[in-house]
Amino acid sequence: MKTKAPQGTAARENTTINGPRLIRRHAAAFLRFAGLGCGVTLAASATLVLLSQWIPWPVANVLTTVVSTVAATELHARVSFGHGRPGLPGHLKSAATMLAGWLVTTVAVGALAALRPGAGLVLQQTVYLSATALVGIGRYLVLRLSVFAPRAPQPGTGDGVRSRAVYDAAA
Repeated sequence: MKTKAPQGTAARENTTINGPRLIRRHAAAFLRFAGLGCGVTLAASATLVLLSQWIPWPVANVLTTVVSTVAATELHARVSFGHGRPGLPGHLKSAATMLAGWLVTTVAVGALAALRPGAGLVLQQTVYLSATALVGIGRYLVLRLSVFAPRAPQPGTGDGVRSRAVYDAAA
């Protein structure tokens, strides 16, 4: 004999996210983030190489970091996290990660210059891109967990259960 499920249980089964599905959604968000981040970073890297021919490398790094951070914040907010336009607060919070990224990349390339003064462009870019990859992982965590964190369920959604739409928008 079948027992009748409590009212609303069937609806909740369709709206809650189980562990594997939640992991897939976050993995998909990370892959989108990484893909967009790699594209923006490669464009910034090429720009950095060109700019550093005319202006000092740290200044060129600041300029490319600022421009690429603005572009990446827009892309990540809209595409990676489905958050919509980040607005000024989102850009300012994301820009806080820019300083850390700039410091890490500048220190990494500066250390390379101190340790291997005659390092070629390929080695310099390898160090720069490796440092940028580490910064990217940190940026993902900060943006995902604080700047573009999933929104809390709105009152009236029923028992505090997040709907699939909320998770779709967040992941």
